Amino acid sequence: MSVFIVQGPHLSPGAPAELSAVSGATRVTPAGPGVLHLFGVTDPEGLGRHARTLRLDVTQLQELRPLRDFRLLAMDMDSTLITIECIDEIADFAGVKPQVAAITAAAMRGELDFPGALRARVALLKDLEASVLQRVYDERLRLSPGAETLLAAARAAGLRTLLVSGGFTYFTGQLQARLGLDFTLANELEIVGGRLTGRVAGDIVDADAKAARVASACAELGCDVDRAIVIGDGANDLKMMRGAGLSVAYRAKPVVQQQAGAALNFCGLDGVLALCPG
Repeated sequence: MSVFIVQGPHLSPGAPAELSAVSGATRVTPAGPGVLHLFGVTDPEGLGRHARTLRLDVTQLQELRPLRDFRLLAMDMDSTLITIECIDEIADFAGVKPQVAAITAAAMRGELDFPGALRARVALLKDLEASVLQRVYDERLRLSPGAETLLAAARAAGLRTLLVSGGFTYFTGQLQARLGLDFTLANELEIVGGRLTGRVAGDIVDADAKAARVASACAELGCDVDRAIVIGDGANDLKMMRGAGLSVAYRAKPVVQQQAGAALNFCGLDGVLALCPG
C-alpha cells in the first residue's frame, strides 16, 4: 500500500482531520514533528490542492526506504544546496544581472540549450575582476534551509555526498571544504591577469555530464544508481535524477516537479529525511 507523506513547517493541530476529510484517507498517522503519513487515500488531487493552500508538501511513495538503504546523496548547487544562482550574482557586479538572469531562468526551464546558454552568460562577464567571486561567496551565498541537517544525517547513515553543478568550481570547492563533501563537479571560469576572460575552461558540465558523474560515483561506491538520492531544481538536473532511488525537486521549475519522485516547495532540504526515515 502506498503512503502519502504530508509535511511542512505550517502543519497545524487541525491538519490531520482536514487532510483526512479531503483525501478520503482511511488512516492518518503522525510521523514526527510536522510530518503525517496518510494511508488509503482515494482523492490524491484533492489532497494536493488542499495541502498547497496550507503550504504543505505532499509526496506519494510506494514504499518507505530508510536512509541507510542509500549510499549516495547527490545534489545540484545553485538554487538547491544554496539559495542563489551564483552566475546571476556575479553578473550583478558587472551591471548585467537582468540579461544574465533571464538566460539562467530560461535554461533552467529547459527552453535553451544549457552549454550555449552558459557560454552566452559567461561572455557577458568578460573583464570583470576575479575578486568579485569571493565577494559573491562572502556577501551573498547562503545555504538553503535544512542543508546542514540533511548532510549530517546522510553522513551519520553512511552515505557519501556529491555536489554536481553547472555552476563554478570557485564555489563548489569552498563548499566542499566547508561542508565536508566527498565529491564535486563543476565548470571552471577562465581567469587571466586577475580578470575573467568571458570563457569557460575545459568541457562544460551539462545534463549529460551530471548524469555521468552520479553514475560514476555510484560505481565507485559499488552500488546501482537506485541507491542514490538525487536533488535538483532545473531542467539540466533531470537526466541525473532518472533512475535514482529517490529523486527530489527542490523549489524546482515545473518541468522538474512533474518528473521527480518528490517535490519540496515549502520544506527545507531536511524535508528529504521524512521521505527516507530512520
